[in-house]
Amino acid sequence: MEYAHSVWNSCSIGTIHDIERVQKQATKSIKQCKHMTYKDRLIYLQLPTLRYRRLRGDMIDVYKIMNNLYAVSVAPILPRNLDTRTRGNSCKLAVGRSRLDLRKYSFCNRVISTWNTLPNSIVTSVSLNSFKCNLDSFWKQHDFYFDYRSVIAGSYH
Repeated sequence: MEYAHSVWNSCSIGTIHDIERVQKQATKSIKQCKHMTYKDRLIYLQLPTLRYRRLRGDMIDVYKIMNNLYAVSVAPILPRNLDTRTRGNSCKLAVGRSRLDLRKYSFCNRVISTWNTLPNSIVTSVSLNSFKCNLDSFWKQHDFYFDYRSVIAGSYH
């Protein structure tokens, strides 16, 4: 369900619901979780939503691009915001304008606002593993970790 998340990531809540249904059914098959709500099953199993994991994967890809961990020939160009007067982290990305949904929900545009909402302590992590740990501990406090219908800071849905 997470394969090629950066190339294909649904923008419609209906499709997101359909994708989450796969995990709903899988967690329901666990004997202790049979009569719990989906959110309670996720909390009991300490399992984040598929929507969260796709967003986490996007942020990991942005971190890799920003830190040149991908080959330059295959990595998309993410324009840096060089204006230091803005609030937020020191690695902010420039927000581009999109007229069509096709471009609006592409990887390069989809990740910018979420990346820009991350604190500086996360985006300036010294390694990929520390970035993952810092991101998980920061986002675990938010509702969208266990509830795919909640609003994610900086996202379109």
